[in-house]
Amino acid sequence: MSSVRAHGDIDGSKAWFRLAIATLIASIGNVGMWSYSIVLPAVQQDFGLTRGDASVPYTVTMLCFAAGAIFMGRLADRYNITLPVAIAAGALGLGFALCATLRNFPLFIICHGVFLGFFGVSALFAPLMADISHWFERRRGVAVTVCAAGNYIAGAVWSPVLQRLIEHVGWREAYLIVGIICVVTILPLTWFLRGRTPTTHSQRAAAATPQGVSGFSPNALQGLICIAGVACCVAMSMPQVHIVAYCGDLGYGPAAGADMLALMLIFGMVSRVASGFVADRVGGLVTLLIGSVAQGAALLLYFLFDGLTSLYVISALFGLFQGGIVPSYALIIREYFPAQQAATRVAIAVSATIVGMALGGWLSGLIFDATGSYRAAFANGIAWNLLNVSLALWLLMPKWRTAT
Repeated sequence: MSSVRAHGDIDGSKAWFRLAIATLIASIGNVGMWSYSIVLPAVQQDFGLTRGDASVPYTVTMLCFAAGAIFMGRLADRYNITLPVAIAAGALGLGFALCATLRNFPLFIICHGVFLGFFGVSALFAPLMADISHWFERRRGVAVTVCAAGNYIAGAVWSPVLQRLIEHVGWREAYLIVGIICVVTILPLTWFLRGRTPTTHSQRAAAATPQGVSGFSPNALQGLICIAGVACCVAMSMPQVHIVAYCGDLGYGPAAGADMLALMLIFGMVSRVASGFVADRVGGLVTLLIGSVAQGAALLLYFLFDGLTSLYVISALFGLFQGGIVPSYALIIREYFPAQQAATRVAIAVSATIVGMALGGWLSGLIFDATGSYRAAFANGIAWNLLNVSLALWLLMPKWRTAT
């Protein structure tokens, strides 16, 4: 797939320009991940569904996103990131257009999952982060988290835009407009991602092994990272997936919920970039632990307070606390696994987090239907978050014992 290039490409101007393009693409295309959180109330009303049933398209899309990320990661490892990104651009355009026209809910679910999830946003998160990680060495943590922040930029920008479009033209027309924008912007930008992956002279990333650091075999470490990813994102999904519907149920209106989601993601962008600086100093595992503990604190605040002003403040804190969690998995993979496996292994790890988002989004809707309230759903998120914190501590203990 790649050839050895000049060491000057690493951390150089080409790398930073590539990071800017990748972040821009992610900021546009990851609307496919956040769009359903905004249209959920409108879709529920349009199709006459319960909250649990209306959450199914999100769950299916996230599961397809997870599977597609591994497929797209393999494509990126074998060829180049340009091919997966070009496929994603076409799939997003087609998927949004088809979803806008379908009147059959099962077909809507399939279309949303296959086109927006498997072939769409799957290429615009983990594979992009893995690609960028090859172009940086000294500032890898910052670069990966900036690229990952594109996902939150998408949520922060698209959430209020999509909500206003829904209010003015309806959710179906809004989906059609978004699909057109994705195609006409992302496809031309893929041209700037051409070029082979640079390789460092030291090859430290390729030589790194997980056993020397954590005491776990590669497959065991990958498995534990995946379990932690599921747990953290079941917890994370409750506010991110249901905040719009939650605000509607409390009488604040879906527009307030969309604004809270945007606020959450704006502060998440700040957190993601800041976590990159932290990770460059202390490593991915410690960064994961810090973010997980902070996320649990924010979920507890959601459980305790539900006033309008309180929810705005807590949403900002939630974004600030948890933004660096998912990128930390990519950094852990790059620290402890060979560079040649980066896109595939990062995709597997990030896919686990997506499965967690899918499972958490569905569980929260199910719990709401069973209890008539989101209070138990927040408690469920806190419990899953405790599991993630426990796993992060377990993975760090061998390293701490070695240090002492």
